[in-house]
Amino acid sequence: MATGPTHAMSGLTAWAAVTALADTHALGQLSPKTWVVGATLASGAALLPDIDHPKSTVASTFGSVSRGVSAGISGFSGFLYRLTRTKRDSDREGTHRGFTHTLVFAVLAGLITTAIVQSSEGTALGVLMFFFAGLAVRGIMHTWSSRSDALLIAVTSLVLTAACWAWAGDQPTNAAAFGVAVMIGCVAHFIGDAITEQGCPMLWPVPLGGKTWYPVAPPKKMRMRTGGKVEMALVGPGLTIAAVVLSCVVLYRVGAAPWLAELDLPPEIMAWINPQ
Repeated sequence: MATGPTHAMSGLTAWAAVTALADTHALGQLSPKTWVVGATLASGAALLPDIDHPKSTVASTFGSVSRGVSAGISGFSGFLYRLTRTKRDSDREGTHRGFTHTLVFAVLAGLITTAIVQSSEGTALGVLMFFFAGLAVRGIMHTWSSRSDALLIAVTSLVLTAACWAWAGDQPTNAAAFGVAVMIGCVAHFIGDAITEQGCPMLWPVPLGGKTWYPVAPPKKMRMRTGGKVEMALVGPGLTIAAVVLSCVVLYRVGAAPWLAELDLPPEIMAWINPQ
């Protein structure tokens, strides 16, 4: 897997890129509140697939509660792997990089998110943002003590959620966009894992090469080592820069970053930032 900060930034970058490119689509014309909440969900969802590993950093986000959930998901993932693997699949437990690392999981997570928001009066959205903000904070601040900082993460997530609500007020939201944000974050995680040494079985249960858990990955020469020089010096910083730039672009388009027009950018760049 990639490191926590890289995963979190990949989710934010993917969300910002999709909404920036969809400027004429409903997904590119969101309210500032919807976009910011979606960005939080995508960043957190980019850590979510690793919840299948009880010893992973993200599994300790909310202390014993999230570790307990992680243990249950890990057990189910292992059961499903053993149930559906073929003779050509790896002879492993399948508890990690199993079900939560598939497109089926990403779609289910997105649909569940949308259903929760649609069926609630608004409280559920705050709870979802709190949860995914916690995952994002855990990923970015991965050097914090994973077993003793659950309270700190919870407080930070609560502050971020409250700040967003205070800033955005009663702006309209889009339940479908929140589901898409979660899907985007999960897929960003899959891609990040796919370019590491082990690959990612994201296409399960589609059989490829006789394997239902085929590890999708580029040629070995194009893969990176988790926490290696390529990730830390190129991929991580590159994603961070892209996330900041694209986020500013979209926030300007939705009216939340008017200061961008005062930077005296070249007309060609402004034409792209604000297409008419």
